[in-house]
Amino acid sequence: MNTLRFITAGNVDDGKSTLIGRLLYDSDSIHTDQLGILQKQTKLKNVDIDLSLITDGLRAEREQGITIDVAYKYFATKNRKFIIADAPGHEQYTRNMITGASNSDVIIVLIDARKGITEQTKRHASIGSLMGIKKIIVAVNKIDLVNYSQSIFKQIKADFEKLKSELNYNEIHYIPLSALAGDNVVTVSENTNWYNGQPLLAILENINPDTTKNLDSRFQVQLVIRPRDEENHDYRGYAGLVLSGTYKTGDTVTILPANLETKIDKIEKNLQEVTIAAAGDNVVLHFENNIDISRGDTVVLSNKLPTESNQIKTWISWLDNTPLHLNKTYLLQHRFRNVRVKVQQIEQKWNVNDWKFTQSDEIKLNDIAQITIKTSQPLFFDSFDENPKTGNAILIDETTYNTVGSLMFI
Repeated sequence: MNTLRFITAGNVDDGKSTLIGRLLYDSDSIHTDQLGILQKQTKLKNVDIDLSLITDGLRAEREQGITIDVAYKYFATKNRKFIIADAPGHEQYTRNMITGASNSDVIIVLIDARKGITEQTKRHASIGSLMGIKKIIVAVNKIDLVNYSQSIFKQIKADFEKLKSELNYNEIHYIPLSALAGDNVVTVSENTNWYNGQPLLAILENINPDTTKNLDSRFQVQLVIRPRDEENHDYRGYAGLVLSGTYKTGDTVTILPANLETKIDKIEKNLQEVTIAAAGDNVVLHFENNIDISRGDTVVLSNKLPTESNQIKTWISWLDNTPLHLNKTYLLQHRFRNVRVKVQQIEQKWNVNDWKFTQSDEIKLNDIAQITIKTSQPLFFDSFDENPKTGNAILIDETTYNTVGSLMFI
């Protein structure tokens, strides 16, 4: 049973938490003891359970009426497992949304049927597109509050269609629903007999996320295994996750950064020898030659080499309260490989709300910009568009060890 990761986004009070609660409640994914607690906490009139409480885990955020962090929930149906990221709606929590979107296969953008598309709708759709998500569900929520109007739904759909040329989604689903009443969430609603599509849960069960198996083969060494005991005296294996593509016994590979060529002699998975390893597999690779390989080294097929450079243009989402400083030395962490970098130039800053680029000499919390960085050693990477698994990194402040930026290589 495969797993789908999706993120919900929308304006404050558009019903994100209620929608997630409805999915969990109607799919019988809430334990009986949890239901009892939720019923006691519910203070809404004429409502047995306030579904938004299922995801709003902090008392303070419920009192403020906003979600201030990324809340993850897990549930499963007979067809698929799901991991949900509930992202904040406020602009000042852009970094939280980027965190949730970075590992998501699908984004659900909620739109209040009474308000239509807003600046925040554009911002959320843009961030999802920037983070490499290719599948989007445009959920027109609170359709019950506009008397299940087909014309309003059609207008919102037409308005979003005008925006899609600015985005990089390859699959868009439109659905009218009411998270509170349950219309078209788990089952098709009789109140929208003009809607010919599937309910939300069925779309989520059937959507096919973009696979990393068809991308160029990428593997980075996480651990060098050398037991040094009598039984495994000559054992030398290199453990890690296959980030993308596939590796087979006998493949000719290049070890970077040493640029040494060798062949895969053996592949182990779950303590068993296998002949092939695919994206998502945790494996141990063995090579024909006894060469020096360290944690953070990259193994690629020799005919599909990544980009090598020490001057890189990249998107950055700034995550820290302290602004970025030009020419300050930061630590760039590219999965298990670390190099020191300096930000040489701010190329342009993205005004997400207006979809415009502006010139700026400052990057602050929640800003998104294009920058040029210079690394102390050559980095081996792919562009984020070509391979999100090797096209991203994080920036760390060497003094505080705070993660200050999220990078997406161009």
